[in-house]
Amino acid sequence: MAWIANERIFIEFMIQVSKAEQAKMLMKLDTRITPATVLLILTAIIIPFTADWHLPLLDGVVVTWIENGQALWLLFGALFTAWYIKPLSRPEGAKQFWLWAVVWWLVLLGRSTSWGRAYFPDEPRIIFRMISVVLIAALALPVMFSKTLRQEIVRRLREEPFPLWLFAVTAATFLISDAVEHHRLMAPVFLRDLQYADLIEELYELPFMLGLFLITQGFMQREILGENATSQVGDMQFAK
Repeated sequence: MAWIANERIFIEFMIQVSKAEQAKMLMKLDTRITPATVLLILTAIIIPFTADWHLPLLDGVVVTWIENGQALWLLFGALFTAWYIKPLSRPEGAKQFWLWAVVWWLVLLGRSTSWGRAYFPDEPRIIFRMISVVLIAALALPVMFSKTLRQEIVRRLREEPFPLWLFAVTAATFLISDAVEHHRLMAPVFLRDLQYADLIEELYELPFMLGLFLITQGFMQREILGENATSQVGDMQFAK
């Protein structure tokens, strides 16, 4: 009977998503092209040509430095989100959503470091498998079992101003990095020298991670500013 209950939860979530799709014409799209978006686009254009600069790879040391920097950035993303938005102090719905957002950063951190194996290669593989299971479960299970979280996700998809171009370049750089890593069909367009494949892959992950942070920061800032504005209006009315 448990699988029937889970199926009902999944169907309910899909219905909510379907309703959001039906209301997509009401979805607020932020079509502004910000300086940060332009910078990310220019970076994405320049990255393939770094292979022509014949940078020394130092037997993989340069790539390792970049990977370590990425891990620190993802950890910073999780800590900054938790510190800035303070999920546990948020009202119901927002609390679950922002805790879920923090878990997203941790999952990306785990994936970036092979769930810790990159730094502890001699430890038993079962440890890293358990870490991956725990983190992915922490990401997936709340969506399955928390109706409040599902409704909050749908509400934000419908009502939050969505940074269209910033999201587009962020998603594009992720797809390019994935294509280079797995030698997909479009990889030769961005990979001018196979010797620099690992470097190009990691470099494309940089604008992806920065874009993801900027999107998250924008959502958090709007939420805090909206609350401050509401609080100020309430104070003015109280003063009257």
